[in-house]
Amino acid sequence: MFEDRTYKRTFYSAPQSVTSLVAAFLEPSITVLTFVFATVYADEWINDRPALTLCLLVFALTFPGRNRFRDNLIAAGVDILSSWITLLAILALCGYATRSLHYFENNVLLDWAIATPVLQWLAVWLGKIVTQRLSARAAARRTAIVVGAGALGVKVAKALTESGDYGVDFLGYFDDRTDDRLDQEASAQRLGGLKDVAAYATRHGVREVYITLPLGSQPRIVELLEDVQGTTASLFFVPDVFGISIIQGRLQDMNGVPVVGICETPFTGTNELVKRISDLVLAMLILILISPLLLVIAIGVKLSSPGPVVFRQRRNGLDGGEIVVYKFRSMRSQDNGPMVRQATKDDPRITAFGAFIRRTSLDELPQFINVLQGRMSIVGPRPHAVAHNEEYRRLIKAYMVRHKVKPGITGWAQVNGHRGETDTIEKMQARVEYDLEYLRNWSLGLDLQIIVRTIRLVFFDRHAY
Repeated sequence: MFEDRTYKRTFYSAPQSVTSLVAAFLEPSITVLTFVFATVYADEWINDRPALTLCLLVFALTFPGRNRFRDNLIAAGVDILSSWITLLAILALCGYATRSLHYFENNVLLDWAIATPVLQWLAVWLGKIVTQRLSARAAARRTAIVVGAGALGVKVAKALTESGDYGVDFLGYFDDRTDDRLDQEASAQRLGGLKDVAAYATRHGVREVYITLPLGSQPRIVELLEDVQGTTASLFFVPDVFGISIIQGRLQDMNGVPVVGICETPFTGTNELVKRISDLVLAMLILILISPLLLVIAIGVKLSSPGPVVFRQRRNGLDGGEIVVYKFRSMRSQDNGPMVRQATKDDPRITAFGAFIRRTSLDELPQFINVLQGRMSIVGPRPHAVAHNEEYRRLIKAYMVRHKVKPGITGWAQVNGHRGETDTIEKMQARVEYDLEYLRNWSLGLDLQIIVRTIRLVFFDRHAY
């Protein structure tokens, strides 16, 4: 479902490095500078401590910025507006919790709130124009060929031709096989055999050669490399890894030894620190704000039926380790052993009050304590019962990869319609695919978007039970 898109993102990231670097700083810089100009225009001082704190907070929340130069302008505008509204909601929540909103003039905040998304959209528009003009220059364009006219070669060719604004001209394929053994899409663009690659690359000034031959062709690959290294073309070997789900694929240097990472957590280094700090800050703020609500729900649970207020569930957490997850009890009896029956619609075990807190996801609120404990994140794949994991890990490919990160109170699957009962293997597989998509595309902005969409679902979704 997502493999081709992931492949293009992982495999073809190098030519976009400059654009990605610009995008990383452009969005946060525009956001901070707009606030500075709005403050100066209002004849206020930017060197006071609250204003400087806000600038640092905004930069941290928006860095790195997203590369929107490849989106169409309407999609970029919608993305900018939704991200900006999400950020404003987070800042308003922080300001309310810390009682610091009075430090800022209303007209400054209003000007900043209106001008920032407009300027960000204009920056994307100008960036697209500049990128397209630069890539249109003959000197800036790169020519590429693919060695291997099989299914993998076609995937690589499509990734190259669909790179659009980044100035790649795909010329064709080279393969020793006859036309009846080639991919039908590739046979018409076959330029010759493997022995013709070096001469063709020299004659046509080919800049990039992508080798997609299977590992069983190793002697031919070695001979080809020796030939092509006599040209000035850049060489790329593309391993056929489509049998597995690629998560955060990247090339790493391990004391001089090149290592290709295929399945790795996105939360390493700085990302891990950003994720943990955002979890701690948001969890503490939310718990402070909802503490009266927690008390009301606890009383409601206690009055609804005999039993504990909080139910402790065994779940698999980071790297598959077993953790204890807290929830407000919504049933008269709870399964927590080797056999766990999922809740279903009109389940007789669910109390009337329990149905309400399950439908509105209020039963999940104690999990913010799990976040403070470090067992969970606010956003991540939802934890399933240990018994369900043992069942589905044998039925769904890459099911356990979702445990490369901490489980979340809400997740990408849940805001895309996959809440509630997973009574078929297809429903669970769809949920897992969204979880893996989250791992591939994680950013702080995506987390904030999921949080906002979750808040909307709490009030308007009626599919959970």
